[in-house]
Amino acid sequence: MAEFVVEFGKDGRRVEPDGRLDAAAFHRNDAPIRAVLARLLAGRQGDVLEAGSGTGQHIAALAREHPSIVWWPSDLNDRHLESIAAWRADAALVNLRPPQRIDLADSAWSVAPVEGTAPGPLLALFCANVVHIAPWRVAEGLLAGAGRLLRHDGMLVLYGPFKQDGRHTALSNAVFDTSLRDANPEWGVRDVADLERLAAGAGLTLSEIVEMPANNLILVFVRAKPAGADAAGGAAAG
Repeated sequence: MAEFVVEFGKDGRRVEPDGRLDAAAFHRNDAPIRAVLARLLAGRQGDVLEAGSGTGQHIAALAREHPSIVWWPSDLNDRHLESIAAWRADAALVNLRPPQRIDLADSAWSVAPVEGTAPGPLLALFCANVVHIAPWRVAEGLLAGAGRLLRHDGMLVLYGPFKQDGRHTALSNAVFDTSLRDANPEWGVRDVADLERLAAGAGLTLSEIVEMPANNLILVFVRAKPAGADAAGGAAAG
């Protein structure tokens, strides 16, 4: 990986003329996130959308590690979209699509065809460090989109800091939450229970919570089973 002397979001200077940005958080979180996704995606094929790809470093690393999966980056910020495109060009991977502009606050958002191809129903929707630095309507749009676009065995994977049962999981997260709300009253660390309620409205259910370094979590949402499905399956098996 190229060396960068300017971290993403510091001052806008770029060491590389192609527009690649470097996020310090990527270097801290990359390996733990890839380890969880490697387990979740093992042996699977399909299309995965990253919502809010930021610099583009995460999705380039994931596309390199999972060549049988087609990866679709997205963001809303022009600077991010330029960086994602530059990291894609640098990676030169056939399974990494060009970035597209998606506004998650628009509940009707969708994935557009690029270069003459469109994704099928999504194997996964991955979103890291977005819902706490965005208005709540972004979380609403994200979950609504997941309900529409995931295939029957698809999953929504959220990474970041979250509250559980109305409480922060660490003092550092509480301090971070305060700083977010001071910067923008619409931002803040979200409670898992509130996301579960949104998921239920989209036909999804929380299937797994994975503890991550630095007091972060990964939340995995899947299609909710119809009421009585387990009992019916058991009766049929008998």
